[in-house]
Amino acid sequence: MTMIQKALTACLPALLLLLFALPGAATVSEQQSSIPEPPALHARGYLLLDYDSGTILAEQGADERLEPASLTKIMTAYVVFRELAADKLSLDDKVTVSEKAWRTGGSRMFIEVGKQVGVEDLIQGMIIQSGNDASVALAEHIAGSEETFAELMNRNAKRLGMTNSHFVNVTGLPDPEHYTTPRDIAKVAAAIIREYPNYYAWYSQPDFTWNDIKQSNRNQLLKLDPSVDGMKTGHTKAAGYCLVSSAKRDGRRLIAVVMGTASPSERVADSQALLNYGFNFFETHRVFPGGEPVESLRVWGGDARELPVGPARDLYITIPRGKYDQLSAQLEPAMDITAPVAWGDLVGEIVFKLGDREIRREPAVALADVGEGNIFQRGWDSVLRLF
Repeated sequence: MTMIQKALTACLPALLLLLFALPGAATVSEQQSSIPEPPALHARGYLLLDYDSGTILAEQGADERLEPASLTKIMTAYVVFRELAADKLSLDDKVTVSEKAWRTGGSRMFIEVGKQVGVEDLIQGMIIQSGNDASVALAEHIAGSEETFAELMNRNAKRLGMTNSHFVNVTGLPDPEHYTTPRDIAKVAAAIIREYPNYYAWYSQPDFTWNDIKQSNRNQLLKLDPSVDGMKTGHTKAAGYCLVSSAKRDGRRLIAVVMGTASPSERVADSQALLNYGFNFFETHRVFPGGEPVESLRVWGGDARELPVGPARDLYITIPRGKYDQLSAQLEPAMDITAPVAWGDLVGEIVFKLGDREIRREPAVALADVGEGNIFQRGWDSVLRLF
């Protein structure tokens, strides 16, 4: 049994063989017909993402540029969290509230001009109370102005691969040059969960009180679905009612993005329908742990003959529920691997199939360094390669 077979088999010991499809595997049409169409929703655009595998389970208008309203504050928060992680900002820092921040319209934390407010309080005011005033105060403290902070948002959006987004403010107040898409907003939502899990915990906080004013978290799914632990609502007249929600059931996380519904109840119903659809009809498995070899490949002209290869990160695969016994994986190595080779160099691909249908390819990288061999090793390998 090869190393790739052993790795797959170890994921679920009850399965005796995963490298090759089992006899009687369903045809492509049978596999597709086993999953019903996504539910009919009211949203102008939506997307359902499996967090671990990155698989899109349902989408409509996912690349349409839409006004995000206060979903913008997910991007605002991401930049704030990066500043905290880089030690350029502290939760204990005090922020002096400007008149601009105080006067910002829309949803508010009710901070007062000229007063000093802690960064941690402002973050909670931004996330839980959706405070536009808190968002502007944070932006001005970090970047000097809201406009400069918006430049940071756009730089980070580009880095995250948010190719259809542009931000001109930190609040989501309407502007013709301020837009994003369901796909892009899912990317930054996933990035917060992945990179800043401790800060993500604020999104599940049920309420926050500031200036003797208690405001509840606007994400109604936190009360309706115990598996939901974030993220953010948004609403303007132009954008409609929006909701990004994330839920975790039995160790599996989904992120649903719903944009442009007609009412708060519609955004909740659409989000709940997406989450239930994803959890009920799909399953996700970690098939290979990151950094662990799944096979060894021959290296030519090196100080070692064998090179361990595998995925650089944990590999998760999402498939229709009940189809795991039809999953197969095969390593397709590069045609010729010649030293020197460095850890992380691309040396092939791991190809996944469900039945006879290819469903995914993932990079296979070198998991060790192999230096150039001495003159005798290189010469001997040159002779062997001739045959």
